[in-house]
Amino acid sequence: MSEPVSGKQRGATRTRVQRGVISILWALAGVVLVVLMWEAVKFLGSFIELPINTSDTSMPHVWTMVDAFSNPVVRGSDTTVLQAVVSATLTSLKIALGGFTIGVTFGIVLAVIMQRFAFFERGLLPFVIASQTVPLIALAPLIVGLGNRISFGPIEWTTTYSVMFIAAYLAFFPLSVGALRGLQAPSATSLELMRSYAARPNQMLWKLRFPSSVPYLVPALKVSAAAAVVGTVVAEISTGVKGGVGRLLIEYARETTSQPAKVYVAVFGAIALGLAAAALVSALDLYLTRNLPKESQA
Repeated sequence: MSEPVSGKQRGATRTRVQRGVISILWALAGVVLVVLMWEAVKFLGSFIELPINTSDTSMPHVWTMVDAFSNPVVRGSDTTVLQAVVSATLTSLKIALGGFTIGVTFGIVLAVIMQRFAFFERGLLPFVIASQTVPLIALAPLIVGLGNRISFGPIEWTTTYSVMFIAAYLAFFPLSVGALRGLQAPSATSLELMRSYAARPNQMLWKLRFPSSVPYLVPALKVSAAAAVVGTVVAEISTGVKGGVGRLLIEYARETTSQPAKVYVAVFGAIALGLAAAALVSALDLYLTRNLPKESQA
């Protein structure tokens, strides 16, 4: 007698939870390993000469970094370094999400157009690929310079919008290529079956092509999310926009002589920013693949 559908769903959910717990444990084990390797290198550097600088200025102890979380941003301030980094990380996350949303939307629209019209694919795809060869550090000041002259009625273009545009610029490419590959994934048999039902192109797009593209879209979304985060942090550093974690990296890097552990707290904020983006995409992955066939258990 076959197992009820509800039982299968509970089993699939339980399997996913178990895999998630295992993944978290492996991640924690990786963090512990990195900490041990960091301290081991510092310990060896105190006895033998290594090709890297292991002094406390360049490689502070892990416990020194942890202690820096509770230090004030400036002497006499009630705001701790941790609070400043969390606030800056949230600001960068908002900008990265805006850029990610714009980039994903543009990438999907571009992929749909290229899939629908073959001449657009032949004409646009080379330019889409070539667009990613422009150095970001050179592009950021150019976007800021052009954006400062743009206004939409009462809305003035700010440097924050420039950073968001750069994040979208990096995010759209992986999504457009992955979505195009996914939209072209349906087999000839499936396409012929839809045509036999007299399905219109838009019906084939929503009923066949988009569902078939999910296995390609999810990895592309993960790459796009990572690209949006990298674009946001690099653009903040290049443009000097205030409020984000990229700006903190510059400010804290100037204090490495007196407070070397402080800059690492900002680095941890950038890492947390990337992890938050990955978590959001993973949640979207669970939603998009909820109705797909699950792997059979042995």
